[in-house]
Parts: sequence; structure tokens; C-alpha cells
Amino acid sequence: MDTTRSPRSFWLLAVLGAAVTAIGLGASHYMETHGHIVTGMGNEVVWGMPHVFAIFMIVAASGVLNMASVGSVFGQPAYKARARLSGLLSLALLAGGLMVLMLDLGRPDRVVVAATHYNFRSVFAWNVFLYSGMAAIVVVYLWTMLQPGLAPWSKPAGIAALAWRFVLTTGTGSIFGFLVARPAYQSALLAPMFILFSLGWGLALFLLVQAVLNARHRIVVPDEVRVRMARLLGLFAAASLYLVAVQHMTHLYEARRGGFEAFLLLGRDGGAVYALLFWAGYVLLGSLLPMLLVFHPKLRGPRCVTAASALVVLGAFAWLYAFIVGGQAWPLEIFPGHEVRSSFADGATARYVPSLPEILLGIGGFGAAFLVTAVGLHLFDMVPRDPQPAAARA
Repeated sequence: MDTTRSPRSFWLLAVLGAAVTAIGLGASHYMETHGHIVTGMGNEVVWGMPHVFAIFMIVAASGVLNMASVGSVFGQPAYKARARLSGLLSLALLAGGLMVLMLDLGRPDRVVVAATHYNFRSVFAWNVFLYSGMAAIVVVYLWTMLQPGLAPWSKPAGIAALAWRFVLTTGTGSIFGFLVARPAYQSALLAPMFILFSLGWGLALFLLVQAVLNARHRIVVPDEVRVRMARLLGLFAAASLYLVAVQHMTHLYEARRGGFEAFLLLGRDGGAVYALLFWAGYVLLGSLLPMLLVFHPKLRGPRCVTAASALVVLGAFAWLYAFIVGGQAWPLEIFPGHEVRSSFADGATARYVPSLPEILLGIGGFGAAFLVTAVGLHLFDMVPRDPQPAAARA
């Protein structure tokens, strides 16, 4: 029996997702009514833990659609069977990420102003169109896959989604790449780096969701398909790690960024937490260990692939926290070449500790993504099932 689409199972999952989402909304309301004093954020660190959750979900929403793109655009049967779930997860993650992002801005009631007044010289204004355009294209893409009469339009819609998500992820990376005042951010490498991150993070989340659905429906993925997706996850992890290394090598070549690199990579001047997250969280647990699990010939079983996917997700959060929060904790150099002293902690490393409401808001975004996914799986047949060979069907 398809327990995902059974009424009782669906309502249990829907109530669970709605409850987690409500907790996130309640945390946002608490921060809205009491002010940022109840968070760990301040004048230096203005993008805290909610932004880590939001950026992860938005970037992963772009990458998880890669499964559908490979199936529809490049005609790979193994990925075509996973195209519908890929599109659903993309919409769900985008909705959850934008929910957290909007509620973390401080004035969610003024979202109408942001949606009707644009400064086209701002990369933030560009992303308003990129996010809404992504959602619209994915909806059309799913429509062509769910309606048999629209099947000929599936490939054009897939090509549009493929191009748009690359532009969207470039825009997300450019949010940080264009911040010239922050030595941690300004870099042309951030755009391609975020594209690679999206492919790896999206695939990791897809494999985790697929593992849950396979266990629930007792579906066995063919070894060839599992090994192919596992290797792809390892390649994305390796390529992302390479670009991160190139970015830091480029920063080390510039004298003005030497202080921050010592702060992030060596833990100097109060950067021990960020160095630990970078080396142990991202490099070791989030990159090297998953690569070992998927490339070693004796460690490529289903459990190893699931463990590697979970480690990639944990490594993503470690890198985002070190990158986003650590980049703001490092003091701004407002007057280069001059020593600045004041009573406002100028030149000092900022201290940031995430508060419980911030964490709950981020988890609420995942609750919203879970709820959208549960509704989609209940209404439509989106569970991936690989075509059976003729001998097996007989």
C-alpha cells in the first residue's frame, strides 16, 4: 500500500510539518515583538543563523533540480524517473528558504515595498525577480511532466529551468561577491562556487529524501544508478573543495586579506570557532569523508551513500556559518592604512552566539519545505521508481 498517499499517513505528516512551521513562525513573532535584543545579532553581525538556513535552502533548491534537468534535457532514463520529485523538492526548499529570509529581515510587513519598488543597481533587487521567476518556471516544468499531453514541452521547460537556476545561484553568490567592504566576501569566484555548492547540496538532500521514500515503500535502487549518483556526489564535493581552496589561495596572495585568512583558517584573534567549523566541519566531515564513502570500492553501499549525503549537508552548514557569520565578525577596515580607536569596539572581533528563536526560525523553514513536500507526494505520484527490466516484469 502507498502509505505516503494514504489519508491517515498524510494527515500525520501534514500536522507534523505544520507544527514545525508554526514553531518557526512563533519564533519570528517573538523576535519581531521583542526586537533583536533577544537574538545574538548586533550592529556587526546582522546576518545570523536564520540566514545560514535560508541561504542553504535557496542554494539547495537550485541544485536539487539538477536531477530533473539531467533527465529531461539530456535524456537520461535513470534521472528522468526522479524528475518529478526533483521539481517538487526545488519548490519546497525555495518556499522554506524564502520564508526564513523574509521573516529574518526585521520588517516582514514591508515586503510589499520590496516587491514594488526596485533599485536595479542592487543585486538584492535582482534576486526578487530570480526567486519568483524560478518558482514560476518550476511550476510550469512540473506541469509538463504531470500532464501527458504536455510531454513535448517538458524538454523546453527543462532547458529554461536549467538556465534560470544557474542565473539564480549566480545571483545568490553575487550578493556576497559584490560586498567590497568585507574582505571575506568580495570575490568573483563566489558565483561559480555557489553553483557547485548548489549541485552538491541539492543532490545530497535529494538522496536523503529518496532514501526515506525507498525505505517507506520498500523500493530498491539498482546498483548502477546508486553508484552513479554516489560518484556524482563525490565529484561535486571535490570540485567545491577545489574552488574553496582556490579562493583562499587568492585571498592569501592579497596582503589586505591576510588578517582575515589567519582569523578563519588559523583561528587567530578570536576565530577559533570558525576555524574549527571550516577545517573539521566542512573540509574533513563535509568533503573528505563523504568522498571516501562514495569513492572507496568497499564503502559504496546504500548506508554509506546516505551517510555521505548527511555529512555533505552538515558540512554545508559548517561552511555557511563560518563564511557568513565569520565574514561579519571580522572587523571592517573603514579607513585603510590608519589606526582607528573609539569606544564603539572599532577594530575588534564581533561576538555572536545564535539564540534559540533564531535556530527555531531556521528549523521552521525546513518544516515548511517538509509540509510542501508531503502535500505534493499526497496529491501526485512523485515517488521515484526505476524502470524494471523485461525479465523482471515477466
